[in-house]
Amino acid sequence: MIIQLDEAKKILLEKKEDIKELAAALKLDELKAEIEKLEKQTLEVNFWEREDSGAILKRIKYLKDRVGAYEALENKLEDTLVFTEMGIEEEDESVTDDVLTAVSDIEKEEEKQRIEILLSGEYDSNNAILTFHPGAGGTEAQDWALMLYRMYTRWGEKHNYSVKLLDWLDGEEAGIKSATIRIEGNNAYGYLKSENGVHRLVRVSPFDASGRRHTSFASVEVMPELDDDNNIELKPEDLEITAHRSSGAGGQHINKTDSAIRITHLPTGIVVGCQTERSQLQNKETALKMLKAKLLEIKIRENLEKIEDIKGTKYNIEWGSQIRSYVFMPYTLVKDNRTNYEDGNIQAVMDGEIDGFINAYLKMNVKN
Repeated sequence: MIIQLDEAKKILLEKKEDIKELAAALKLDELKAEIEKLEKQTLEVNFWEREDSGAILKRIKYLKDRVGAYEALENKLEDTLVFTEMGIEEEDESVTDDVLTAVSDIEKEEEKQRIEILLSGEYDSNNAILTFHPGAGGTEAQDWALMLYRMYTRWGEKHNYSVKLLDWLDGEEAGIKSATIRIEGNNAYGYLKSENGVHRLVRVSPFDASGRRHTSFASVEVMPELDDDNNIELKPEDLEITAHRSSGAGGQHINKTDSAIRITHLPTGIVVGCQTERSQLQNKETALKMLKAKLLEIKIRENLEKIEDIKGTKYNIEWGSQIRSYVFMPYTLVKDNRTNYEDGNIQAVMDGEIDGFINAYLKMNVKN
């Protein structure tokens, strides 16, 4: 057991050097200087009259969270190293399990912070809005869309993000015809942008009495939630807004009144909806934010110069272009077609363990 402590000490000393390098990669001194500069601005007499006051406060919080996470990692390593050396000196084997757990936590946190360095996109730090749609195939595809909804909900919960249901439409027999959730937290969009696309399922369908194997498709749309001050103009004449009675398996989260809102963007045919806010006005405001986010995501993805360049015909789901396959039968394997990353523990993946896929995508797309 003392040998394990010696090995842990060796790993910690190596990690100490790695974490010093991490500070340079994070540009820690620059982050601290920016915090100081922005905090001075908040002390100005007319700060609250500025249009960007909210954005400045959000930026300060983001920077402080990043610096705080690094300093917490650095402190944990130092404390664990001292604890380990005491265990070795006193030949106290009882501390071994605690030391090994701490070493594992440090390694995971360092990897997490290195991945976050890759999240440098303009909207990566924003909340994410996810919408799920089944492909052709009726009940089987609708059930698959529900399975994906659960997978991302669990991913969000595992990462201590706030997950809120925005819209829900039940499937005919099972599953969902569509659903939209908002995942709130730092870098939610940066992580989840990799999940945008068509997902393919291969399994023996529980809805087939003959026990045949089925292939189903569902799409996941991932959009950044935009700040209120984001400059995307929607023309009233381009919007068809309808109110309807909320319905579906939302339980206490869905109001059974005529407060639900559907908005159709006439130039593109894009439809968004919200039914979980307290009033029709709040549902409308949320739906408009969803529409802006969707238009922005398309603009970014298609490298368009302006929102008006978007054409609705471009955004029909193409069921042959899946980004990832989930095979339950005749073997179990989840494989990403873009990175070739794969995981044979399909149950863990469906329970939200998808960080390996996300990290592989981020590493693949890092720009030198």
